[in-house]
Amino acid sequence: MNYSLNSIPERAPKPRERGYTMAMDKGLSIREVEDFLEVAAEYVDIVKLGWATSYVVPNLQKKLDVYRAAGIPVYFGGTLFEAFIVRNQFEDYRRLLDKYEMTYAEVSDGSLEMDHDEKCSYIRTLSEQVIVLSEVGSKDDQKIIPPYMWIRLMQAELDAGAWKVIGEAREGGNVGLFRSTGEVRSGLVEEILTKIPFEKILWEAPQKAQQVWFIKLLGANVNLGNIAPSEVIPLETIRLGLRGDTFNHFLDMEKPC
Repeated sequence: MNYSLNSIPERAPKPRERGYTMAMDKGLSIREVEDFLEVAAEYVDIVKLGWATSYVVPNLQKKLDVYRAAGIPVYFGGTLFEAFIVRNQFEDYRRLLDKYEMTYAEVSDGSLEMDHDEKCSYIRTLSEQVIVLSEVGSKDDQKIIPPYMWIRLMQAELDAGAWKVIGEAREGGNVGLFRSTGEVRSGLVEEILTKIPFEKILWEAPQKAQQVWFIKLLGANVNLGNIAPSEVIPLETIRLGLRGDTFNHFLDMEKPC
């Protein structure tokens, strides 16, 4: 940090299990990646190449090289995994991970119907090759999954070998964990947390109000994902109580009762 302030929440140091920030790259140029990392590399734990953008961008290998030089792991979005599965190309997907020397992969079923035992089988297989993040929740805003099922699915995927489970929200933050308005399904989140440890969950929260809600609920070291590159620094100030939304939150926690 550039100077000293008292009563700042302690952030878990990198590499960390909690306080994770996952940024989403939706097609940045090499120069944009370099500019992004110049200011935000310290605060980014991992980058997702959104959905299947890695299939169409012309700079994929160079982009991966820039992220790796900065010590930032990268993984392909879950929709790309699904695109391979629906075409019966799972082994091709595994070869793709090897080709680009990927150390993480996302397993999801938000865009297709997949038997959950089959999904867990993919997690088990891939976890022998890479670190697996598995995503729970549907991209269909008409499909409402009850809390007990979220818990059952998350636990089964952790048991199958997932390192963390991701709570689906899409890049817009308007499905899955959230209502179409972007409002958090607070009862759902709180019920999930009665059974699943908070450090094992990466909450997709692209909107500022969603980030604030989770930080107020779970503290500065909650895992948050689908963060736009331009919002990584602003998010870090929210985590530290240095933006109006959480300005008094951490100060009030330190006041004597």
